[in-house]
Amino acid sequence: MKKFLVALTLLAFPLYMMAQFAPEPKDTAWKKIYRASSTRINDLIHTKLDVKFDYDKAWMYGKEWLTLKPHFYATDSLTLDAKGMDIREIDIMKGNVKSPLKYTYDDMQLRIILDKTYKGGEAYTLYIDYTSKPNDLKVKGSAAISDAKGLYFINPKGEDKNKPIEIWTQGETEANSAWMPTIDKPNQKTTEEIYMTVPDKYVTLSNGLLISQKKNADGTRTDYWKMDLPHAPYLFFMGVGDYAIIKDSYKGKEVSYYVEKDQAPYARGVFGLTPEMIKFYSDKLGVEYAWPKYSQIVGRDYVSGAMENTSSTLHQESAYQNARQLTDGNSWETVICHELFHQWFGDLVTCESWSNITVNESMADYSQTLWMEYKHGKDAGDEENQQGLTAYLSSPNDAKKDLVRFRYSDKEDVFDLVSYQKGGRVLHMLRNYVGDDAFFKSLNLYLNTNKFKPGESGQMRLAFEEITGQDMNWYWNQWYYGSGQPVVKIDYKYDDAAGKAMVIIDQVQKTDKVFRLPLVIDIYTGNTKSRHNVWVENKTDTFTFVYSTRPDLVNVDGDKVMLWAKTDNKTAENYIFQYHHAPFYLDRREALDYFAGKGMKELQLGLNDRYAPLRRSTIEKLGNSKMAKDADVISAIENISNTEKDKKTKAAAISFLVKTTDPKYLTLYKNNVSDSSYSVAGAALKGLLALDAGNAYTMAKKYSNDAKGTLGAVVSDILISQGTESDFDFIATRYENAPPSEDKLTMSQSFCTYMEKVNDLSKVKKGIDMIIRFKNIIPQQFRGFTDPTFKAAFDKLAKAKGSEIADYIDKLIK
Repeated sequence: MKKFLVALTLLAFPLYMMAQFAPEPKDTAWKKIYRASSTRINDLIHTKLDVKFDYDKAWMYGKEWLTLKPHFYATDSLTLDAKGMDIREIDIMKGNVKSPLKYTYDDMQLRIILDKTYKGGEAYTLYIDYTSKPNDLKVKGSAAISDAKGLYFINPKGEDKNKPIEIWTQGETEANSAWMPTIDKPNQKTTEEIYMTVPDKYVTLSNGLLISQKKNADGTRTDYWKMDLPHAPYLFFMGVGDYAIIKDSYKGKEVSYYVEKDQAPYARGVFGLTPEMIKFYSDKLGVEYAWPKYSQIVGRDYVSGAMENTSSTLHQESAYQNARQLTDGNSWETVICHELFHQWFGDLVTCESWSNITVNESMADYSQTLWMEYKHGKDAGDEENQQGLTAYLSSPNDAKKDLVRFRYSDKEDVFDLVSYQKGGRVLHMLRNYVGDDAFFKSLNLYLNTNKFKPGESGQMRLAFEEITGQDMNWYWNQWYYGSGQPVVKIDYKYDDAAGKAMVIIDQVQKTDKVFRLPLVIDIYTGNTKSRHNVWVENKTDTFTFVYSTRPDLVNVDGDKVMLWAKTDNKTAENYIFQYHHAPFYLDRREALDYFAGKGMKELQLGLNDRYAPLRRSTIEKLGNSKMAKDADVISAIENISNTEKDKKTKAAAISFLVKTTDPKYLTLYKNNVSDSSYSVAGAALKGLLALDAGNAYTMAKKYSNDAKGTLGAVVSDILISQGTESDFDFIATRYENAPPSEDKLTMSQSFCTYMEKVNDLSKVKKGIDMIIRFKNIIPQQFRGFTDPTFKAAFDKLAKAKGSEIADYIDKLIK
């Protein structure tokens, strides 16, 4: 899954993008509990389902034929996970003959007495007739996923005319047992058949292939989906809705995108790189995409970011982008490649327990770096890698957690910055250490050895040992079964008389742990570079190099791959040389950061950097520096505003010029306010407003018909501050469509302030409903931070609008 960021930005990202900053539970008894893999008494073999949906009640009527066998030891009983169901019948099947079985049920698990003792490997089939009632189920979500009821009816009665009627499921971690009795553990694998009966106007999606469709006399249709390859129960999926299906292909296999019909023109713009991604990963791993098709579907009100259901990935609606948004770049590209990579790491080979989630999520996180490097160049891959490192280092509490975590309070807790971002950086270092050929051959061996089975980190270590011929226990013990990362201070001493340069690396982390780090030190003298492979193994290590001419630069971690926090005490001259001569993105970024921190004119070098994001960040740094009013700087950025091809960088240049308030840029703003990029248009509109503030409302209304992203934010700010009741629909729609994030929390306050001017109380109530919906999807652990913001905004609105609104707010919150 794709899930992380800090606190609220958590909510806007795929299960893998939501980094937990939740406090550690006060009850620490969990620290003594070893979280082993689930004991396999019975093994799933095949799951056959026949389901019908009751939209009025938000229920699902299910019939299930479940085939199992004892794993090894004989058994006369079976325990199934089945959350919050009405169980009508449980039988043993002998051919077509059903015989009832005795069972007990505590609303979470079924304990079934079988008709006899079955030997290890002896198959038997159960029949279960049941009703799933997901909205009656009281279960806890997590920072990664805000709810865990498995089956979701979206707007089932069609009461919200602005929202489609949909059904989708979300299984990870163990929520699919809310709609199908199963052994809901990641170390189980089963083949699958699903018959879904739905209104004939809707399409369906599930794992595997659509085998047949049968129209029924009552206006419904039964679709038959079949998956012949075994996969874990949490990866089962059902999706239903009024979707357009856009089809591509890869080596004869269907690659399809299920989107709302008004999004069909943009579907390939968002998802169209998928076939190329499948080829890239298949070739890189030497393991072909295994499943019979690959579909992606977008679900409204999805409780996470995205989920890698086998052959049928589910995305949240933030994936939707129109042509103007895509002009700024596909914001969902790394989510798409992340979820796709799970089809190998997570679906083909699945973590044997949640303690070993690293073999799913660290791999998928690192796939983003691999894809960006391949598709957009080495700088883009290095930037993606650095973003992951920065995110992990931003949460000091995560340094306490092992990557393979056998002790945790709740299984949901492992979906964090350690399992994703730290794990991805551990893989990046490993790739650099063993080399590309060995790295990908080791992954190939791991996949082929364990395909269609569960896997764990230890098995991945064995694969690397088999390929490299090296004992890798030291690496796994340090990075997988250990916690934290080095914090280093790097100093340099030069003795020209003796012709010696000394590099002193101190590990200053506040623990007793000393890390063992293989790295390279590059020494530059003019255009000549010499490389030295060294091992850092002590609290303090000193490395001495002989020279005849003092080096221009000693570059520690020349490949820029280390997972550490560092203080690198280079001189200004060193960094100037590094910017010009060291080859990588991070070399140049570190130099530019140094120049910005010291207020050095060399910061301007970044304006001509080959990589657009570094040009963009340089513009932003200059805008916050004492050089912002320098005539040469302004002239250079003016040139960028007229010639830059990268839209976001062009927007940054225009935004810089806006701050000058110079009227000579009026023509520039007018020429760009209708640009195809929302970022450029938004920056230009800010410029027009800066020169004609009295006309702000008129201009905001003019551009409000098609305003998203930066342009939408500018328009929205004006309409909220200066707008009238007639602007409610635009403001409310923009608020409702904004992805859950920290920005939306701020928008909630502004929206409440605007509604103080709205006289139609039905509109005010509609706006309150929207804010409450957002409030309710925030994970419980963050509400201590967010609830005071909502309370202050609601109190102010209630005071302005009177008792009817005050009572309405109070009722909804209660």
